[in-house]
Order: sequence, then structure tokens, then C-alpha cells
Amino acid sequence: MTREAVPPPPIGGPGRTAPVDAVPHVGDSAPGDPVDPAPRPAAGGASADAAGVRGAVITVSDRCSRGEAEDRSGPLAAALLAEVGVAAAVVVVPDGAESVRAAVRGALDDGARLVLTTGGTGVGPRDATPEGTRPLLARELPGVAEAIRARGAAAVPFAVLSRGLAGIAAGAAGEALVVNVPGSPGAVRDAVAVLAPLVPHVLDQLGGGAH
Repeated sequence: MTREAVPPPPIGGPGRTAPVDAVPHVGDSAPGDPVDPAPRPAAGGASADAAGVRGAVITVSDRCSRGEAEDRSGPLAAALLAEVGVAAAVVVVPDGAESVRAAVRGALDDGARLVLTTGGTGVGPRDATPEGTRPLLARELPGVAEAIRARGAAAVPFAVLSRGLAGIAAGAAGEALVVNVPGSPGAVRDAVAVLAPLVPHVLDQLGGGAH
């Protein structure tokens, strides 16, 4: 498992583009993850009510873990989360249920209250991020996962193939929100746009706040 330095936030910059019918492993995308045909708007302007939240971003990619491809999604996710007050380091791990489970468990044990994985959510033979995540979830939040898929599908029809999960898991700092996202910059932007207004409320609820 290797750690990557997060570059200056590329907020507002365009995402990488690819033809709609291009579904192979491109950059940090896993073979079954949707590839974006056009850039998405950034998640700028979201509330910073989650200020001070500790997070973690886990890029799941065989190629990135071997240094054969640049991780574009992980640093972008960390930068967008920083905009809404979530401080997250980026970890890169290979595809596979065990590597994902170990990385998510490590982030939770490290005190993360929001863990976002990117990559490995598709239907390819190495796409096992949901399988690595599910055993750690005390309860799932299917509405969150569906909202992320729906936002992505508005621009990328293949987004409906993502099997990403969202749910609550126990951690050293209390219960945490864990979310799987496809391995592309556009999918990361979609996910953070959905999560930004939800994170403060979810963490408040996990702490016993009123509905």
C-alpha cells in the first residue's frame, strides 16, 4: 500500500474526457467503471459545516498501485472534500476485496469519519470494491448510492452499472460514513456534490443529534 501526496486542488478545472463507448481501463478507472464523456461542474460553493472532519480517500486500481497509471481521481476527491471541510489523505491499493477491506478498516481505525473509495465498482473480473466494503458496514444507505448513480447517469449512461455502496461503519472516532465511487474524475465530482450537503447531517445523526 502506498501513499500519494495530494497536489494543489484542481477545483473548477475540467475533468478528463473520453468517448461514451469507451469503457476500458483508462487512467485510474477500473475496467468495469464508467468513463466520462464530458467534464462535470465542481462541487464548489458547498457548505463548510463539516469543518474539521477527518476523512480518507482510497484509490482502488491495479495500474495505479503499480505505478503504471496516474491517479487522477484520488487527489481530486481529496481536494473537493477539503472544500467542504473534510481533510483526507489519499491511499492507493490494488483491486480486490481483501485490499479494499484492509484499507477501509485501516482508515476507520485511524479515526476517519468519512471514507471515500474510488474505483473497482463495475462489473469487471477485478472489480471487488463493494465486496470488500460490505462486511464492514453496520447498515447500508442505499439512497445515497442511488443518488450518486442517478447524478452520474444524467451524463454517462454507463453510471448505472456501478455497484458502489454507501453505509455506516464503526471506527475509532465513532461511526463513519463509507462510500464507494467509480474510478473517474467525473464520478468523484458527482459523488462529492451529492455528499457535501449530507455529511454534516449524517455525522450529527451518528452523534445522537435530533432528526
